[in-house]
Amino acid sequence: MMTFHDLLAHLPSGSHGGGNPTLTGVASLTEARPGELTFVEHSRLLPQLQATQASAVILPLDTVLQSAAEARGLAWVSLPDPRLGFALAIHYFYQPAELPPGIHPTAVIDPTATLGSAVRVGARAVIQSGAMVGDGVQIGAGVVIGNQVKVGNGSILYANCTIYERTEIGENCVIHSGAVLGSDGFGFVPTPDGWVKMPQSGRVVVEAGVEIGANTCIDRPAVGETRIGQGSKLDNLIHIGHGCRLGAHCALAAQVGLAGGVVLEDWVILGGQVGAANQLRVGSRAQVAAKSGLHQDVPAGAVMAGYPAIPLPLWRKAMAVVQRLPEIYQTWRKLNREGGPPPA
Repeated sequence: MMTFHDLLAHLPSGSHGGGNPTLTGVASLTEARPGELTFVEHSRLLPQLQATQASAVILPLDTVLQSAAEARGLAWVSLPDPRLGFALAIHYFYQPAELPPGIHPTAVIDPTATLGSAVRVGARAVIQSGAMVGDGVQIGAGVVIGNQVKVGNGSILYANCTIYERTEIGENCVIHSGAVLGSDGFGFVPTPDGWVKMPQSGRVVVEAGVEIGANTCIDRPAVGETRIGQGSKLDNLIHIGHGCRLGAHCALAAQVGLAGGVVLEDWVILGGQVGAANQLRVGSRAQVAAKSGLHQDVPAGAVMAGYPAIPLPLWRKAMAVVQRLPEIYQTWRKLNREGGPPPA
């Protein structure tokens, strides 16, 4: 609980007005109740702003919305990025659950493993030989940390994630439940007698500040490493194939699948269910729309969509034609019946 003016001290500076209510929490625009803070991103949400029951609101730089908030008697602040302001505000009203201090008596820790200070280990977690766990790390119930794994300071490993041998996790990473880091890449050599497994002797490296969603799998390669760049964010149910390399601050939505050896440069964004074929490269700050299929390299800064993926403006034109295909087909049939030439 805090006053609106107290909260403003923790947000980016911006014009504000409308009083100083006491705030007890945060909520969406349509679900907020008295005493709660909400936010608005677009002027098209004006009707919802006029109907909200919130006591305070974070607005964009929009005088119409400011006037509407004043008319409702709401406390308000205008920021260039209201969503960022709301994200910062949530930190002061919500603290995620933490493991209790210390090591649960059912945890199994190899005597050759090294644990830093203030490490928290949950029930039935397993830390194997030669593992190195940094200061302030939280290891949830049922987590398995393999031989010679390194976990950097301040990282959080939620319940039942599995970290295979020699994987390296940087500082302040978050690994959600069910994630598997360092499992074998899909490497087999065909022979007349069947498939011969190629040993996957490489490792996975996760740089600092990465968040990996639930049930995401990141494979290690036959040789070398699979690397996830600093600050990248991976959603749930993603598969990163062996030998892939993600640059810094990439964002991948759910069910993305990268085949072996794919390279994403810095700040790449992939929508849900994007698939990428072996060994291709996606340039810095490229964006790929959901359900797209990548079969060739993507230039830096490109925006792609479709299967196979093509530049977004071309895809939009193609989809406009697709919607007219029944009409075009009927016209073609009519011309054929009349003996005329088919349309160009």
